[in-house]
Amino acid sequence: MNDHNPGTRNARIDFLRGVAIACVLVLHFTLAFGLVNSPLGDLVGRDAIKAIAFNGNYGVTIFFVISGYLITSGILKRWGSLRGINVRSFYVMRAARILPSLLLALTIIVVLGVLDVPYFNNGDADPPLPASYFGIAILSILTFWHNLLMQSEGYFNYCLNVYWSLSVEEMFYLCLPPLCLLLRRTWLVVVVCLGAVVIGPIYRGAHAGNELYFMYGYFACFDAIAIGCLSALLAPQLALPPQARRILRVACGIALPLIYLRGIAGHEMFGFTAIALAAAGIVLGAHGEQQPGWTTGKLGAPLRWAGRHSYELYLFHVIVLAAMRNILTKAELSHAMRLPWLALFLAVSAVVAMLVSRHVSEPANRALRAWHRRRTGAEVAVRTGGKSCRWPWHAHRSCRPRRVSCLPK
Repeated sequence: MNDHNPGTRNARIDFLRGVAIACVLVLHFTLAFGLVNSPLGDLVGRDAIKAIAFNGNYGVTIFFVISGYLITSGILKRWGSLRGINVRSFYVMRAARILPSLLLALTIIVVLGVLDVPYFNNGDADPPLPASYFGIAILSILTFWHNLLMQSEGYFNYCLNVYWSLSVEEMFYLCLPPLCLLLRRTWLVVVVCLGAVVIGPIYRGAHAGNELYFMYGYFACFDAIAIGCLSALLAPQLALPPQARRILRVACGIALPLIYLRGIAGHEMFGFTAIALAAAGIVLGAHGEQQPGWTTGKLGAPLRWAGRHSYELYLFHVIVLAAMRNILTKAELSHAMRLPWLALFLAVSAVVAMLVSRHVSEPANRALRAWHRRRTGAEVAVRTGGKSCRWPWHAHRSCRPRRVSCLPK
C-alpha cells in the first residue's frame, strides 16, 4: 500500500490498482446478486459476464505484484538498500497505514455479528459458528493467518472471508525486513524471490482441486509478491528509454486482459503466474515514466481514484454488500434492477471509502508517523564530528554510530 502523498504516487500504477480493485468489486457483487442474468448479460452475453466477473481473484494477484514493487522500491528510496532498512520504522509505517481503518472495519463487523445480523454473523459455516468465534477470527486477521483459519473452517463469515489476502500481505511485511537484514546481499534476496516464483505454481498445481489452498495459501500468493519485488530491483538497472517503456506497457496491457479472460479454471497452476508477469511488465513500463497518456488523463481518472482508495474500498465494500443483502436478497432483486443495484453498490462503497480515508486513514497515518518521528528523535541521536543526526544512523550515509545518547530536541 502506498502512502497518501500525491508527490510520490505513480498515476499509471494507481490506474492498474484501480483495475484490480474493480475486478474484485465486480466479482463480489456478482456472487452476491448476480450479473449474468441482467441487462448487461443480455447485452454482452452471459459467457462474457462470467469471464469478466468470476475471474476477479486475478485482481488480488495484481495487488500482490504492485505491493511487492512499491514496498521494495520504497525501501530502496528511503534507506538506500535492502540491508539498510530500519525494521522498527518499517513496521510502524506499515501499522500506521493498515491498522486504523482495519480496526474500524472489524469493529463494525463484530458489533453487527454479535447482534446476529445476517451476513455479519458467522452463519456461512455449516453449522453456523457462535459469536464467540469472533475471538479467534479477529486474532487470525491481526496476526496474519486468517487464510489458514479459512483452510481449516471453510467460508464461515461473509464479511471476514475477503480478508484472507490481507493476511498474505501482512506476512510479507512481517518477513521482509528480517530477511533483508539476515541475507544482507541483494542477490541473495533475488534468489529467495526466484525460489518463491518456482514454488508458487508447484504448490497451486498440487492443490488445484481446492480453491482455499490454490488461491489463498501463502505459497500460492508469494510468487506474485516476489515478482513485484524483483520488478522493483530490476527497474533501476534496466533504465529503459521512454519508447521501450511504452512498448512494454502496451504489450503487457494487451496480454493482461487476454490472460484474465482465459480464466482461472483449468489454469490454476500457471494462470496466476501469467497474470503476475503481465502486471509486472506494466509496472516496469510505468517506472519513472513522466509522459502523459490515456491512463493518466481524464478518461482514467475514476480508476486512478479507485486505485488511490483501493485499501479502503477493499475493507469496506464487503460491509456495504452485507448491508445491501439485508435489504434485498438475490432472489428478490429483479432482472432490470441489477444494474442500478450495482451502480448503487459502487457509489456507496466509493463514498464510504472516501470518508474513511479522509477522516480515519489519512489523519491516523499522519499522526502515528509524526509520533514515531518525535519518539525516535527524542530517543536516538547520533553525534558525528559535532553534527547530530536525529534519525537512525543508517538513514544518513554520512553518519557513523560513534556514540548514542538521549538529547533534548
